[in-house]
Amino acid sequence: MAAYGRPTLRDLFDESPTPHIAHPPRSHHRDFYLATDGSFRPHSGETADHGGGLGVVIETFDGQRVTRLSVPDTAPDNNVAEYRALHLGLDVLAARAPRDARVGLLIDHDQLAGNVNAEVLATHGSVYDPPHAVTVPRRTGLHWRGIQARLNGFTEVRAARISGDRNPAHPLANAPDQYAHVNGEPDRCVLPRTTTTDDRVPPPSRSERGGASD
Repeated sequence: MAAYGRPTLRDLFDESPTPHIAHPPRSHHRDFYLATDGSFRPHSGETADHGGGLGVVIETFDGQRVTRLSVPDTAPDNNVAEYRALHLGLDVLAARAPRDARVGLLIDHDQLAGNVNAEVLATHGSVYDPPHAVTVPRRTGLHWRGIQARLNGFTEVRAARISGDRNPAHPLANAPDQYAHVNGEPDRCVLPRTTTTDDRVPPPSRSERGGASD
């Protein structure tokens, strides 16, 4: 379960806008929630080409933790690190969740969250056209293609834009040397309780923010 006094990923997702996708409350809740973050911040005493990290947190609808990861990374810049973190998180989730799962992503990078939802609108049978063409950082390599494949492997996916200071994957990405112990937590394949809800108040439905990234 989530730590006392700290919001679950579901709560963070419900409170956050999902760029380009409006969502009525009954379709908003997900079976699994995945928060990711990538960092290019070098560690003390290391060069700018090293010292970054990738953070991943996965929880079920009812707040049970599935897994956490905090791994070193050598992405060439912060934007690429964000894509690599999401690719890692989706790979891990795909190994633990059924293909018919509904997934909520929590991302503190404007462009990446927008690109994910634009991709979902283009490939998941939406009646709406994508709001823009997807463009990814040139140095991302094949990670975007890997993200696309994973997105298409789930029944429903939506990305919510959260602030970096509320992202539980943020400390895992920024200090993999301090959080390496989370990688030894037991693997769990947890099926959530039903996502049926009687909530009547719709969460935020759209992000009109600019394209700045953290």
